[in-house]
Amino acid sequence: MTFQVVHNAEDQHSIWPAQRPLPEGWEPVGFQGTREECLADIELRWTDITPLSSRRS
Repeated sequence: MTFQVVHNAEDQHSIWPAQRPLPEGWEPVGFQGTREECLADIELRWTDITPLSSRRS
């Protein structure tokens, strides 16, 4: 199964099956691969897990 890395308006990241429609509020970041590859990409990409709205405060 192919997954994609997605993120939301709070800059939170997750993986989602590439063949399924995205839930409302989530957008692809442009990376697809295996589950493990996507999780590794998130580790590199999502360096601050604090929600974006809290970082702006």
